[in-house]
This record gives sequence, structure tokens and C-alpha cells, in this order.
Amino acid sequence: MTQTKNNGTVVAIIAMMFLFAMISFVTNMAAPFGTIWKEHYEWAGMMGNMMNFAAYLFMGIPAGMMITKIGYKKTALVALALGFIGICVQYLSSTLDANAISTYIVYLAGAFICGFCVCILNTVVNPMLNLLGGGGNRGNQLIQTGGTLNSLAGTLTPLLAGSMIGTITKDTSMTAVAPLLMIAMAIFALSFVIIYFTKITEPETEKSDAVAGIKGALGYRHLVLGIIAIFFYVGIEVGIPGQMIFYLSEPGGVLGSVAIAGTIAALYWLLMLVGRFAGSFISGKVSSRTQLIVVSAVAMALIMVAILIPESKTFNLPGSEASPVDLVLFKFTGGTIPVKCLFLILCGLCTSVMWGGIFNLATEGLGKYTASASGLFMTMVVGGGVMPLIQNLMARSVGDINSYWLVVAMLSFLLFYGLVGCKNKKSAAE
Repeated sequence: MTQTKNNGTVVAIIAMMFLFAMISFVTNMAAPFGTIWKEHYEWAGMMGNMMNFAAYLFMGIPAGMMITKIGYKKTALVALALGFIGICVQYLSSTLDANAISTYIVYLAGAFICGFCVCILNTVVNPMLNLLGGGGNRGNQLIQTGGTLNSLAGTLTPLLAGSMIGTITKDTSMTAVAPLLMIAMAIFALSFVIIYFTKITEPETEKSDAVAGIKGALGYRHLVLGIIAIFFYVGIEVGIPGQMIFYLSEPGGVLGSVAIAGTIAALYWLLMLVGRFAGSFISGKVSSRTQLIVVSAVAMALIMVAILIPESKTFNLPGSEASPVDLVLFKFTGGTIPVKCLFLILCGLCTSVMWGGIFNLATEGLGKYTASASGLFMTMVVGGGVMPLIQNLMARSVGDINSYWLVVAMLSFLLFYGLVGCKNKKSAAE
């Protein structure tokens, strides 16, 4: 009986880690796709990303309620079905007139539906891995391991999208990335079938009144501050590579190529993969709080160096004209890159362990309120749409690099949360 239960737990962990990769695969399409739409509508660069994350605001709490009513597996299946529909709608936009505003609206609708998908998946995956690991350092360790696959998908997506888009012109449209969207549809369909036929042993969840669950969860100060922390964190994670793609790919700018810019940005996600892989071992021994304090401080230092170092400090990328296969293999086509981009890329090592650490600290000790807390937590992932959009709008006034001062400000709150705000205590109201 015990052996059967252990086998079910292992299967559940593997399934959740696979879904973790799906989250990043969908989310990281938005920035390279945005470079296409920016050439048609100047304000449109980060709007697809905004719509993707805006869905969290509407679906975060309902997703937590779904888990308490129908369980983790059925909730995941609903998410995968929505993901398939969202990708289909985005594919539809690739078949329509790229210069028509109605086509862009269709694309945004698809991005919004995909946002519902990734929100629900996040609400399922994170608490389930934390609970399957027994919470604490072990729970954080499983989240970091799943995050490694998440980062792998995040690395490959801008690489593939960038290689398909190439150099941006006024004639570039979503048709360029139609093959990637078809791959995405196939992956969602396959994922649905796999999860449907997989027997998953789910952690026990206490059925409780939704309103009471939310009220009870909000009684914990460390959760409330953790919700704010995750709002800023996702803005940091998405904003660093997202704005760098715009910085490097502007026509007539530093590189003027989405293909190379996407490859450079992919290095950030690759370092997140490395960091999460290392974190899967470190997290069993080093507390989430210590990790968050250290990486927040280091990331602040890296960003400030990137802002202050002169743009004249550059290095040359090796290689000659590259094919899409060369880009996947990180064989660059040449070009001159500001050294400041290296410091932005290195931030991937820091952001890699922040998500798991914040979630672990914010939900620690919540017991029966964990599912409700996860829903609240996911609602504030909308920060991944709001903050990069604000940063992108700032960049139009103060420049791409100076917009990273906003990232420094957000990192300062994460440092505060690690030092003070994560201490587990209930608010006076509770």
C-alpha cells in the first residue's frame, strides 16, 4: 500500500514538472511576438504580454476555488484545454491581414485566453509540488527542480521565435511564427491526453468555504507581503529580458535583429535554468529566506552596474551568417554588444530561485488555507504584465537602459521581504 502511494507521488511530481515547462513555453512567446506588432503599432510591443498576465487578475482566485472543488488533476485539464484554444486563436491571427487592427485584437484575445491557462497551471503546480515535498526546504527544492524545466522551455521559446522572425520590417507578420504556434497546439493536445490518462495521487485538501478561505489566508501578514513580492518579482523576471529584446532589436539600433536579440535574451533564461538546477540541490540545505536575501542584493548590484557602465564598452560576437539551427546551438551571427547586456543576462542566476523562495515563504504554515492562498498569490502574477508594460512605456521617455531603475526599485522590496516581511505571523485582524 505504501509502495503504491509512493509511486503515485512520483508520477504526480513528474506530471507537475512537465506542466511547469508548459507555463514558460506559453509565457515567453509574448516578447518576441511583440516585436512584430510594434512595427505595426508603436504602442503594441508589450500589450500581448500584458494580456497574458492580465488574465491572472481575473483567474487567480477562481483557480484556487477550482482546486478545492474538483481537485488538482481536473483543474490542470481545464487549463490545458484553454491553452489549446488560446493558441488556436493566436494562430488565426497569423492567417488574417496583419495591417488590420481587428487582427491585432484577435491576437490579444488569444494571448488573454492563454493567460487563463498559465494562471491555472501555476495555481496547480506550485502548491502541489510544495505539498508533495512536505513544505519547508524540501517543498522549495521540488519547486526549484520544476523551475529548471520551466527555464529550459523559457530558453528555447525566444530562440525558436527569434530565428523564425529574423530581421523585423513593416511586412513582418504573425505568419512568420505560424509553425511555432502549430507546435504549441500539438504540445497542448498531447499534454491533455497524457495528464488525462495519468493516475495522480493528489495531496489532501480540506474543503472549505471560498470566502472564509480567502479571509483566513489574508490574516497572515507574511502572505499579504508575499503577494506584493510576487507582483514585483514576475515584473522583474519578465522585464529584464523583455526590455533587452527591444533594446537590441530596434531597427537601426544596437543590433536591429530579433533573431540575435532573441538568442541573447535566451541566455538569460539559460542562466535561470542553471540557477534553478543548482537551486534544486542547494534548497535542501539553504533556507528560502537566505536565498532570497542574497539573490535580491546581488541582482540589484548587477542591474545598477548595467545602467551605469558606458554603452561604449562593447564586445564582438563571433561567427558568420547563421541559420535557425545555428541560433539554437548559440552560434551567433556576429555583431557588437554592449557589455551592460552581460550584467543583465547574469541576473538570470538571481531570478532563478526567487519564485520558489517567495512562494515557499508566503505559504508556509497556512495549512488548510494553502489552496486559497495560492489563488491569491497567482492573482498578483499580473505584475508580469503591468510592470514590464510600465517599464516599456518609461523606456520611450528615459531610454531602454534607464528604465531598469524601475527593476532596481522592485528588487529593493524583495530584499525587504527577505529581511523582514517574510516572518510568519498573523495580522492583528486575525
